[in-house]
Amino acid sequence: MTETFSADWLALREPFDRTARSRRLSAALAQALPQRPRLIDLGAGTGALFRWLAPHLARPQVWTLVDADPVLLEEAFLRIAAWAERKGFRATAPGRALLVHTPNGAWRVEALARDFAAAPDHLPLRDHDAVLCSALLDLVSARWLEDLVSALPGAFAAFLSVDGRDAWAPHDPDDALVLRGFARDMARDKGFGPALGPRAPGRAIRLLEALGRRVLSAPSDWIVPRSGHAMLTALVEGHAAAASAALPAKADRIAAWRERRLGQIARRRLALRIGHRDLLALPPR
Repeated sequence: MTETFSADWLALREPFDRTARSRRLSAALAQALPQRPRLIDLGAGTGALFRWLAPHLARPQVWTLVDADPVLLEEAFLRIAAWAERKGFRATAPGRALLVHTPNGAWRVEALARDFAAAPDHLPLRDHDAVLCSALLDLVSARWLEDLVSALPGAFAAFLSVDGRDAWAPHDPDDALVLRGFARDMARDKGFGPALGPRAPGRAIRLLEALGRRVLSAPSDWIVPRSGHAMLTALVEGHAAAASAALPAKADRIAAWRERRLGQIARRRLALRIGHRDLLALPPR
């Protein structure tokens, strides 16, 4: 079963995702797509990628949101409808789809609740002009990624894959210990086989280029400032829990690191950069 994430966590990270994703790559994707593109979003969660990318495409479009968790997909429709109203758009729900009516045409959103961890080629990829994902590639295995790349019909855009360039400010002597434990936890099976973690962007680029794809990439780092109390707390707690599980013999040192970092958050003395990379692959000319 694919590992899933809570709607609360997805809401907390959405503004950081929105700021980090590469506008250069989204513009290149928009230019490569047909006038009314059909897009499939793997691991769509609550639809955050749609809310960010659809306005950049700025024309009629059809989306299929795929997620293993049907509850998240239900939440996606609610959040997209509320977001559309805040934007001054009208949202209607004919049948099983959601339509967002905009000055740039209708944006149709459909949902597909499916655990796609076993084989991505069982998804209706070839019914779409582009395959999209966000914060997914670092969760999958090398074999799963190979299967996905070999099944891609057209354009492929993968946003926000971690690449290991994390930097805590200020530095702590036990940062390296915590990051080592966190990296070990990242490599565990998330439902797709042993996860690639920060190796994912490089592996994906090599696979795509070997098939003759034109690949563009760009950094898309999270920048969490000292004022980002909730996000910093979640990241410190998450790193500490994962590192302790991976390195139980070091649990006391990791717990002390956690306390120091939480104290710095309370005093607004901690900031963090989490390295990510976006990539866009286009068919050969």
